[in-house]
Amino acid sequence: MALEQGTVQIYTGNGKGKTTAALGLSLRAVGRGLKVCFFQFIKGGGPYGEQLIAEKLEPLFTIIQTGRPGWVNTKDISEDRRLAQEALAHAQELLVSGEYDLFVCDELLGATRFGLVDLEQVLELIRLKPPAVELVLTGRNADQRLIDAADLVTEMCEIKHYYRAGVSARVGIEL
Repeated sequence: MALEQGTVQIYTGNGKGKTTAALGLSLRAVGRGLKVCFFQFIKGGGPYGEQLIAEKLEPLFTIIQTGRPGWVNTKDISEDRRLAQEALAHAQELLVSGEYDLFVCDELLGATRFGLVDLEQVLELIRLKPPAVELVLTGRNADQRLIDAADLVTEMCEIKHYYRAGVSARVGIEL
């Protein structure tokens, strides 16, 4: 099965659930026989739960993790920027390869926010999207130009989060 028409979706906002929503969409696509590439920017380390399930769903579901373990070094982004630029070049190659029906760029907006990837590069990625590929971008603070370029934008809005009560990321829920 292949998509007749792909669109550009953005999941943004300060609330929890952007990656989770993209994973849910990916699972639905795999269930219908579509091939998914879930490309994670600035998410080194792990393994995350989604990586563990992706191994069981191959070859329909592929996760590519980029970035170094830990969080972005905001005092010196040079290494993080180098890794993100390499990752973006790889993502562009895969996006246009025709191999995938659904292509998720998880935390690409975060990489943009930290200055690891330029906004123009993300807009170029959108322009490169083949017509029959669904492209999903996730991360906080979507720039208005990205919102304008997208077909669907969903904002996750935090109302209450257990993290503020001291609950750390939990295996199987956030990890």
